[in-house]
Amino acid sequence: RAGQGDPCESRLNRGCPACGPAGDASAEERSVLLANRAACHLKDGACSLCVADCSSALELVPFGIKPLLRRAAAYEALERYSLAYVDYKTALQVDCSVQAAHDGVNRMTKALLEKDGVNWRQKLPPIPTVPVSAQTRWSIPSAQAPGANTPPATAPQGERDQTAAGMDRARMLKEEGNELVKKGNHKKAVEKYSESLKLNKECTTYTNRALCYLALKQYKEAAQDCTDALKLDPKNVKALYRRAQALKELK
Repeated sequence: RAGQGDPCESRLNRGCPACGPAGDASAEERSVLLANRAACHLKDGACSLCVADCSSALELVPFGIKPLLRRAAAYEALERYSLAYVDYKTALQVDCSVQAAHDGVNRMTKALLEKDGVNWRQKLPPIPTVPVSAQTRWSIPSAQAPGANTPPATAPQGERDQTAAGMDRARMLKEEGNELVKKGNHKKAVEKYSESLKLNKECTTYTNRALCYLALKQYKEAAQDCTDALKLDPKNVKALYRRAQALKELK
């Protein structure tokens, strides 16, 4: 927390295996402490320390959502995009509904495509297979904030399958919208993006629809879409730029 970095980290250090007398703590408790300290490191920009703590947390309790997402964010900040991609994909195996992981995969796919070309997948490290026993709903962060908590929940297999189908449908609708944008049919693309967003609130879909609204001179709608995108990814450059364009037109 702001203004409490040192005391906070000191308390966490006392409970971490390498930093204090935590011999009686369970592996899960130590993993949580390490993941929490990793969040502090990530907020302070100490990404290498964040990676180290998350890796230690995952050794204690494999396939934890929070350390996977935080390590992925740290790798992303360090521009180690292939490793970030692997962590985001692993998190999705654990819980396919984690929006932050979907957004991360989309960002890393674009970054790796630009960096390594069309054969970027061939250069990826192996993506671990998550056992069925770990494919449950952990206590996960909200989609837009890797540090926030939501109550743990479990979902029957049928609901998870339905969610996965919805995500696939959302991606297909987004791709259809993208093709319509290429053809200059922004009005029809807006319809596709809107259908997609009903199934999956994704940052890229918001920014794509904002682009269409700009082309259609619907500046209030464009600004609102960018604001919604920034709730999911506060540093998204496209959302910031397109909202600036919309606000300029709105004077």
